[in-house]
Amino acid sequence: MGIILVEICESNLLKTIDIENLLESEYPEVSVLITDCLSFCGLCRLRPFALVNGKRIKGNTIEDCLTNIRQYIEAELANF
Repeated sequence: MGIILVEICESNLLKTIDIENLLESEYPEVSVLITDCLSFCGLCRLRPFALVNGKRIKGNTIEDCLTNIRQYIEAELANF
């Protein structure tokens, strides 16, 4: 298990890409957890987002969200 946890809802737009393998292969310190629901009712269908160490990271597009997730991961890793 990694030191950074990325949680994604099963209904999230980020599930349309292989985000689990993408992030875990890029960052060995990251664990991606796909859950049934993150209790942000409806948000997962409107815009891509993930919880990274409990903080909601979002974007207007999948690519934008992925960029924001990577930036947050980099910032978190800088703290270690």
